[in-house]
Amino acid sequence: MVQQLDNTVWLDKIHTPVMRVFSVEQRECLIKFWEDQKMKDVEIKKKNAGKSRDKSIINSIIPGAIIVLLIMAGMYIFINRNTRINQLTAEKEKLNFLIETRDSVISDLDGTISEIEQNLTFIKNKRGQLELQQDEGSPATKERIIEDITLMNTMLEESEKKIEELNNKLATSDVNLKSFRNRIARLTKELDEQNQVIASLKKDLEERDSQLAEMDEQVAFLQTEVLGMSDSLKTMQNFISESSQKIEELDQELNKAYWAFGTFRELKEHGVVSRDGGILGIFGADKSVKKDLNEEYFTELDIRNSQIIPLYTKKADVISEHSDSSYQFVYEDDLVAYLEIKDPKEFWKLTKYAVIEVR
Repeated sequence: MVQQLDNTVWLDKIHTPVMRVFSVEQRECLIKFWEDQKMKDVEIKKKNAGKSRDKSIINSIIPGAIIVLLIMAGMYIFINRNTRINQLTAEKEKLNFLIETRDSVISDLDGTISEIEQNLTFIKNKRGQLELQQDEGSPATKERIIEDITLMNTMLEESEKKIEELNNKLATSDVNLKSFRNRIARLTKELDEQNQVIASLKKDLEERDSQLAEMDEQVAFLQTEVLGMSDSLKTMQNFISESSQKIEELDQELNKAYWAFGTFRELKEHGVVSRDGGILGIFGADKSVKKDLNEEYFTELDIRNSQIIPLYTKKADVISEHSDSSYQFVYEDDLVAYLEIKDPKEFWKLTKYAVIEVR
């Protein structure tokens, strides 16, 4: 009986430390269990007051054993709880690290891919400009094309290096980003296509250089020929110019004609006319133009644009030989105003000297 009471007191003493292991609900259950056990112990004491000492000892040991089991169970739960908490904490830290790594990789990948896409867009636009510039063919255009092709080559090489770096990052990041792998594969394919296009542009440029070299040789040959022809042409032009001048002078000479009018006496005195035949060279003699006439007495005209010889006299006769149908006298106010040449070619056919006697 004394031993059983001592065990109950001992249970009350360890009540507070043990309770710290359990939750609120577990504590309430244990307290209730202990109180029930105390009441059972009191009842047992009352019922078994007359039983033997050995049975009393056994009954007092049972609650102690139960308490020990409960303490061991609490300690096991407490130890496992801390282990689980540590495990979850480690998993959380690892997950946070993976998230940070993934975000960093995604940020790097996205930025690098954007740069590559911008490079490809620039190269495509520049390639379109090059296709237009190739039609111009000037030396300055050729230099621009070479510079642009060099720039595009540099950009393609940089983009290839960046793609290689992206693949390495994906391989070492432990992050499975399938969408980025697909984008990188697409960019790699696009870069290969652009490399082929740039190679084609280079080939076209080399072929054009070869064609231009041949054309330069042809141009040089033609320039030599042209220089020779130019000298010949210049000689011909000088000859033509001189000939034209001579022709002009000859034409002017051929179209020159001369006229003179006056009384017979005046004409004779100035050595233009004479009388042939007749009595004493007077009666019945013919008036004619002298063969060695005095040219200074005559007035020059251009038969192409001179069809009128002014006279303004009462009477007039043509002494020089001309076709009668090629001219006529025009009268004004009972005077012979002028001689009109109706057919210059016919009028000047026989002589270039027109001699008119007036009275």
